[in-house]
Amino acid sequence: MRPTTADRDHLARLGLVAYGVVHLLLGWLALQLALGDREGEASTTGAIQQLAQQPFGGVMVGAVAVGMFLLALWQGAEAVLDHRTEDKDDQLRHRGTAAAKAVLYAALGVTAARIVLGAGSSSQEGQADTLTAKLLDLPFGQVLVGIVGVVILAVGGYHVVKGVTDKFLEDLRHSGRGTAGTAYTWCGRAGYTAKGVAIGAVGVLFCFAAIDHDPDESGGLDSALLTVLQAPGGPVLLGAIGVGIIGFGLFCFAWAKHVD
Repeated sequence: MRPTTADRDHLARLGLVAYGVVHLLLGWLALQLALGDREGEASTTGAIQQLAQQPFGGVMVGAVAVGMFLLALWQGAEAVLDHRTEDKDDQLRHRGTAAAKAVLYAALGVTAARIVLGAGSSSQEGQADTLTAKLLDLPFGQVLVGIVGVVILAVGGYHVVKGVTDKFLEDLRHSGRGTAGTAYTWCGRAGYTAKGVAIGAVGVLFCFAAIDHDPDESGGLDSALLTVLQAPGGPVLLGAIGVGIIGFGLFCFAWAKHVD
């Protein structure tokens, strides 16, 4: 049976609340890192693992896993059924973006599910090193790793532009139910910008790994934030990124209310 628009909206609302919770935890871990605490991994995996250690953590992480899978279903439906515009090029772009998001949300859901089931997860840094090493061993491996780095940089840049230009508000306006208030608008601005900077830092690491042919120079979000921390004024910049990511988490709650 073909899902209705209302069905898709319910999936999105539940999933976005879970996505917001993950970003609140991720922002908090980034702040802890800025303050000198290295006990937690400042990544999406680390945030979910941190949640699992709280009272009733297994239940909460299970809810996050369900939320991520609901978001994946929502974006999968958008990729197949999106008809918000008659323009073929716009439709193709919307569907491609939705498909990419569906893969991302499904991956986060699998990570959360593995943690609930006790399978654990290797660190993002270790996973990135392994991926980079495999790519570098391929013909034209350095070029491939460089392309990955540039793509990640482009994604980060898109997030920054979306935050600076308030383009993210379009996600709230599709429903025709109004927009978020001033506070949520500022949360979105800070959140998209901070998230873009963090993603861009991951892209920079991949580019360095391609240039030096060294997989150890690549890394996940935790490694990227450590690189930010080691820069001049790093603790202040990382603290700002952490606050921004928390802002993105809060924005997700407004997005859930106005989703379409």
